[in-house]
Amino acid sequence: KMGNAESNAYQNHLSRFLPEEQSDIDGLFDTLSGSSGSAGAKNAKAAKKTVTLAALQARESAHTREPLPEPMTARLYSGMKSIDLPGKSSGLSEQIAKEQFVIFMSNLLKGNADEKISIIMRMIAKTGGPLKGKQIQEFTEDLVTSVVHVLSYRKELKGWSLENTRDSSSGVKALASELLSELKLPDGTKPVGSQLLETNFDRSVIEDWVYRVPQISVFLSVVIRQGLHVLHSLPDQTKDILNLVPHCKGIKGRGVVSLFDIPAIIYINSHLPAEMQHKWQLLFSSRLHGESFSQLCAHIVSKGPCIVIIRDLDGFLFGGFASHSWEVKPQFQGDNRCFLFSVFPTLAVYTYTGYNDHYMYLNHGQQTMPNGLGMGGQHGYFGLWIDSDYGKGHSKAKPRCTTYNSPQLSAKEDFTLDAMEVWAVGDAPESAGRKGKKSILDVDPQAQALLEMAGKSRQSEGLREPVEEDEDDD
Repeated sequence: KMGNAESNAYQNHLSRFLPEEQSDIDGLFDTLSGSSGSAGAKNAKAAKKTVTLAALQARESAHTREPLPEPMTARLYSGMKSIDLPGKSSGLSEQIAKEQFVIFMSNLLKGNADEKISIIMRMIAKTGGPLKGKQIQEFTEDLVTSVVHVLSYRKELKGWSLENTRDSSSGVKALASELLSELKLPDGTKPVGSQLLETNFDRSVIEDWVYRVPQISVFLSVVIRQGLHVLHSLPDQTKDILNLVPHCKGIKGRGVVSLFDIPAIIYINSHLPAEMQHKWQLLFSSRLHGESFSQLCAHIVSKGPCIVIIRDLDGFLFGGFASHSWEVKPQFQGDNRCFLFSVFPTLAVYTYTGYNDHYMYLNHGQQTMPNGLGMGGQHGYFGLWIDSDYGKGHSKAKPRCTTYNSPQLSAKEDFTLDAMEVWAVGDAPESAGRKGKKSILDVDPQAQALLEMAGKSRQSEGLREPVEEDEDDD
């Protein structure tokens, strides 16, 4: 019989969901328990439906690929099993009762840090209790892997794909390691490297970490909604999943593989101003547009806020976010929303220090001032510098860049450029739409008429960029 305490707790959890969400969860539970409730159905008690690990793993096994990697399915099962029901020693049962299933969903999708933490502790290790850094690392890597896998499986990558981005395996480790770097012991210290992996972290430390690192909750929500395919289509109170991955424009059908991987896109996008997180559009790629500084300027000037990413010859990947349209002028520009970042070998974002306002700089064809593209630091000592003599650059930050507190981002202080991309983020400024699609000939019909009278063909026709329709690249 179901005790009163139990039914009250269950009802409270159920009431967090809207009626249509409740029926979605009921439907999922019925699907999952359908395969596991029949064996002892002669006996009335056994008819009470439950879910087994096998049922979770077999979900949609008709497909060749699983919606969730197996280690994550096992972790979700451990989380469900960890929910104690009054009057039952649930830990001993291998089956998940409906109450456990609903409370699990309620705590992880709608709960506070305290409610989430008990489940997350059990998802990290079946025993609960103090956890080693190594166990938290494995959980975090599984979590990031599952997010990339499930978004790809459900075709939710919005124009990105595992084919048109860099391989995600190093990105998974880099993002997990960046999230783990936020683990703080009670005395405020952050263990690093092998020390981190061997340290024991207790519940309060992990609760503080989940509270301060919002990606953990967002990623769990994605894994549950998209992995178990529940509550994924209903309007969601939390908008955090909406712009997890920005819509990708400008790469489709061009045979280019971006320098970004999916985990890096998710991470860098989360640091952009909220109004710019919904769309990235490729403006410049050295592989498409050639290795030329004047080509770079032509493609990025007056196009709104941008992300620049560079790969040096040693394979290091790094770049910066420019909060304003690039303009060619001998003064610094931008504002304190600009930042520098590293993608490989480590993933990190470096924001402004307040020390100076040398956010971004772009100059070309001047005798008296340096010519090139720079971010942070000062002339001759930029946090990130691409010389107008295209192909050369530097990242001088001994010990740190004054503007962004970033370390040296390239493998060598003076580097050789291997590849470069620039992505516009958010909606293009009004002027860019017009400028981008007009030739000097469109702007000055008189010049065009004179050319035609002189019998000259419109040579600039051949130089026009193909205008990409703003269709969805999905």
